[in-house]
Amino acid sequence: MQALDGLRVIDMATVLAGPGAARYLADFGADVIKVESPSGDGTRGMGWRDPADGETYMWKLLGRNKRAVVLDLKTEDGLEAMRRLVATADVLVENFRPGTLERLGLAPAELRERNPRLVVLRVTGFGQDGPYAARPGFATLAEAMSGFAAVNGEPDGRPLLPPIALTDEITALVGAFAVMVALRARDRSGEGQVIDVNLLESMLQCMGPLPSAWAHLGELQPRLGSGIPYTVPRGTYRCADGVWVAVSTSAESVARRVLALIGVGEDPRFVTFAQRAEHRDELEQVLTEWIAARPSAEVLSRFEAAHAAIAPVYTMQDLLADPHVQARRAVVEVDGVVMPGLVARFSATPGEIRHPGRPLGADTEAVLAELDDASTGPGRDPSRGGWE
Repeated sequence: MQALDGLRVIDMATVLAGPGAARYLADFGADVIKVESPSGDGTRGMGWRDPADGETYMWKLLGRNKRAVVLDLKTEDGLEAMRRLVATADVLVENFRPGTLERLGLAPAELRERNPRLVVLRVTGFGQDGPYAARPGFATLAEAMSGFAAVNGEPDGRPLLPPIALTDEITALVGAFAVMVALRARDRSGEGQVIDVNLLESMLQCMGPLPSAWAHLGELQPRLGSGIPYTVPRGTYRCADGVWVAVSTSAESVARRVLALIGVGEDPRFVTFAQRAEHRDELEQVLTEWIAARPSAEVLSRFEAAHAAIAPVYTMQDLLADPHVQARRAVVEVDGVVMPGLVARFSATPGEIRHPGRPLGADTEAVLAELDDASTGPGRDPSRGGWE
């Protein structure tokens, strides 16, 4: 048994954040029905493709464990099928601009009249209200406006955006978490609700105390490359053999071990967090030179012997070959496709990756047949949100 067995989720979102939230639910047993337009989800054409069938690896990851249904919501038949499908569901996930779902004739208030236990996850760029609500939502905008890009990059360089879909992945986790909170509330009240999740505010959560530092102290975190204002030394460093390593001293005990290891444990300039931050350049230079004078095997072994925090900087090639990653099955192969494994391990109700993203419309007939069967016999009771 999986934790979310019996939960039905309709995923009509596109690209990354909304479908990503639904994918996490699917990984732990939810019956996620991915509803696409006849042209298919945008991720079917995004990035690297599997030579075997031409589908993208992005789609195979994002669509994994979901059933694939095509409905044309520009037609009355498609809309009616969608309404019937949502009437059987526990959760609906969408990421249109605010007002679009209403214009389609699928307003959450109307859907919940027919199915009061329905939880609706609405994912947008800026939220359902506010001056920017109608703007198109892209992760790039959230990464710029959240303050992330301003602190990311070298001191004299330009602000940098992440080279991965960072905001979308974070928002996917936020969305999945929010759905589970809403379902917990439904367990108590019997009523579903509408959830407003957006890219900007999801990314803002990652900024930690930076808003407080500005609001109360008038301080802005500068761009420091891999550095952090309150943790020195911290960054990436090149060994004598050209291998890069990453070092952290965010805990005081670790910082003391690192300082002792590189020969400055008694230096009065580096005794406290504040003093190390004040003498950042001097301390970073000491560590940079110490690491640069030694091959990576020695650097790693001496740090590990000192119980200090260090790791090699991996490429994907390095990551997939790592014995710990392999032992943990952090990366798995499903139907010949290598992809990240489950995000969490459960002792009693473990998740499962059953299949990668399915071909466009592969399950349309089967899902619509289930709706027809339910209308003529025992099936899903939308007033209870479960199977009879």
